[in-house]
Amino acid sequence: MEVFGPLPTLRDPVLIAAFEGWNDGAGSATAVVSHLAREWRARTVAELDPEAYYDFQVNRPIIRIESQGVRSISWPTTRISAVELPDSSHDMLLVQGIEPSMRWRTFSSEILGLAAELGCETIIALGALLAATPHTRPVPITGFASDPDLAEEYGFDPTAYEGPTGIVGVLQNAAQRAGFHALSLWAAVPYYAAEPPCPKATLALLSTVEDLVDITVPLGDLEEKARAWQRGAEDLAAEDDEVAEYVRQLEEAQDAAELPEASGESIAREFQRYLRHRDT
Repeated sequence: MEVFGPLPTLRDPVLIAAFEGWNDGAGSATAVVSHLAREWRARTVAELDPEAYYDFQVNRPIIRIESQGVRSISWPTTRISAVELPDSSHDMLLVQGIEPSMRWRTFSSEILGLAAELGCETIIALGALLAATPHTRPVPITGFASDPDLAEEYGFDPTAYEGPTGIVGVLQNAAQRAGFHALSLWAAVPYYAAEPPCPKATLALLSTVEDLVDITVPLGDLEEKARAWQRGAEDLAAEDDEVAEYVRQLEEAQDAAELPEASGESIAREFQRYLRHRDT
């Protein structure tokens, strides 16, 4: 790992990570970290050696022209950035890159080693998957925690999933074994509207992160982009009878399976979110 300059002194930092690839349906998870880095003007503090983790025939380097006749190569990698938030009880570490091709355990250990050095105790890994969910309903967010007590604290439902995992699952497991509070959040993106980006899913993940960490994130134009995505998905359904019928079936299945969302707890959560953003 290459570290750029002296490491900052952070206050109880929370690490938020997302990776392009298998874990990142419609680019929704990495868009969260990109949004945070942009809005908070994050400073890159370290970068992993791409030679150790990436197959360059799978993730090829990019040629860029810096000035007339001068070209440079940008290599696929993973970067760690720091954010100091004077109005919050937490500072932030942001990890964004590409799911590695190899050496996942070493990759995770490098990230967690730097997180520990900077005083981080909580790891939140973000993912998004393509799912049979209708665009007309709120984006489902599924949370996983490193132990049952932590899951209960954050209101995550137990999961019985067994099967293939990506770097998000591996990083969370490594964080758990290393003694961190390890969480992961997954957004479900309608697979019939899976062309990236999906700002509605990004906004849903971001709102959940706000609730978990008790911070306020400037939303910029993300809400308007989410509304534009919603209009586009509605146009898609309106133009194709088969899609419209499929959406109707998904709506009926989801409405039958879920309890009403208008519970006292969910109303309180939405009101708190409104108050956070009212003056931003």
